[in-house]
Amino acid sequence: MILRRVSVFAWLVVSMAAAASSALAQQGQGAVPAAAADPAQDRMRALQESLAFLEQRLQKDIDNLMWFRQLEDVAEIDKVRYTGPPPRVISNPTGQGAGNPVIITALTFLPKRSAGAKLPLVVLIHGGVHGDFDTSSAHIVHELVQQGYAVIAPDYRGSTGYGRDYWRLIDYGGLEVEDVFAGKQWMLENHANIDPERVGIMGWSHGGLITLMNIFEHPKDFKVAYAGVPVSDLIARMGYKSQGYRDLFSAPYHIGKTADENVNEYRKRSPAWNAEKLQTPLLIHTNTNDEDVNVLEVEHLIGALKAAGKSFEYKIYQSAPGGHAFNRLDTKLAKESRAEVYRFLAKYLNPANPTP
Repeated sequence: MILRRVSVFAWLVVSMAAAASSALAQQGQGAVPAAAADPAQDRMRALQESLAFLEQRLQKDIDNLMWFRQLEDVAEIDKVRYTGPPPRVISNPTGQGAGNPVIITALTFLPKRSAGAKLPLVVLIHGGVHGDFDTSSAHIVHELVQQGYAVIAPDYRGSTGYGRDYWRLIDYGGLEVEDVFAGKQWMLENHANIDPERVGIMGWSHGGLITLMNIFEHPKDFKVAYAGVPVSDLIARMGYKSQGYRDLFSAPYHIGKTADENVNEYRKRSPAWNAEKLQTPLLIHTNTNDEDVNVLEVEHLIGALKAAGKSFEYKIYQSAPGGHAFNRLDTKLAKESRAEVYRFLAKYLNPANPTP
């Protein structure tokens, strides 16, 4: 009944947002010059933005409920909050609370049926620019928990579902890396049954980038890592993506400059330009028909790791069905690919019920 009421409210919000969008479009068809200030249009845009963020919050609440329903048979689930570093960009540095640490929300999963021995931990990182950890990953968490892993999945700064201010804290390849690392530290500090010597980290796409940057910045803190279709070179990425995508990075509340205006900042946030730092056992997967992270990015990363003389494992799938999501689906190939990932992790983390 609660879920049904939340769903109806979410539908009303979507309808209101659509109406606001339609009204705004009609306003734009008038004869008002583009340069002229129109208070009605400004109010309509503000309403549309507010409704969009409210819709995201409602969807997040629904998704949180679904996490508990889908995994309650195998996992003890908790929603926790901890702190990451202060924001990189502070609009009012002298304001009340300016410079306070950012509060991060995460979901944690502990196996219900553990034999009392210490548990290995997997830090699982969601992807997407302004994405969030949603139930599209439920099957992966289920597989990890059944093998005997504890899991933490942080919604690092910039994630969707926490309102406009949190959304605008995004720091792609920057402080979000430390948000995730702080989640790993929180798990070790608050769960005595987790083995600090058996911690792995994994993610796909943007989550793959954060995985790589974590093991580059904290090489002694992770036993093993998996990066699936990882964003690897932001400079190259800015070249083949749309202007709208580039605007997400050069926004004043984010990096604030384009790649050509500050190429070193984009290099600093790119795994391919930090390959010499690798010390952690690493498996990389990519796919030649990836429609999001072009294979050329990951090939640059692989080439840079080889040039630096690093030992790692990788596999380039040839036009695997599913493109960017090829091994996160429910296909036979996807399951076989994930089994390969789990066997790699198990060599270093020794879970109670490893994938055969």
